[in-house]
Formats: sequence, C-alpha cells, structure tokens
Amino acid sequence: VQLVESGGGLVQAGGSLRLSCVASGSIFSINAMGWFRQAPGKEREFVSAVNWSGGSTVFADSVKGRFTIARDNAKNTGFLQMNSLKPEDTAVYYCAARTYYSRSYVGINDYNYWGQGTQVTVSS
Repeated sequence: VQLVESGGGLVQAGGSLRLSCVASGSIFSINAMGWFRQAPGKEREFVSAVNWSGGSTVFADSVKGRFTIARDNAKNTGFLQMNSLKPEDTAVYYCAARTYYSRSYVGINDYNYWGQGTQVTVSS
C-alpha cells in the first residue's frame, strides 16, 4: 500500500484545511486509516482514525469537535477536515493505513503503512 497526502499549507488561526490521503496498491486489504501529527521536538501523536469498511471514527481529545474524518472507498481516499485551527495544531501530518485487524487505533504501531507527511502551519 502506498499513501500520498496533500492539502497542507499555511492558515491563520480559526481557519480550515482539508487533508487528503490517496491509497494505491493492495487497497482491498486496508482495515483502517489514521492521521498522526508531529510537531518540532515532539513525538508523533494520534489525531484521528476511521475504520475503512464500517466507517467508525476515533478522535484525539485535542481535536474533538474541530476535526472530522471521512473516507471515499470508491476513490481510495481518506480525508481529514480541520476546522477552527489553532497555532498548536502546527505540525507535519501523516496519513497511515493498516492491513490487519486491531482493536486499537491510536498507536503508531497500529499501522504498517505511512505517507510522507504534509506540513500544516497555523499562524496566530
């Protein structure tokens, strides 16, 4: 599975961005897609995830009510809609996918494929 993110950029606080993640390769085997982020000097942290077949979603507390996640199975694409952005949301955002079942969605080790990342910068 190959993952390519897009949609990052520079936005003012309170603004919105939508990230996309296009999957290719053995897409029939995808079980879930997640989004993580990593700010300078910090560890990579979980943001959100979606079950690829059932559509159930999970969010980090820090983004609940501001971010939504969706997937378009026909287009093999996942989306992260980010609203009411804050300067602390500034980070490189990574798309991740897994091809096996797990009850956990929030760990880095819960995914076996990663995109290259896209920069999101929120100015105050």
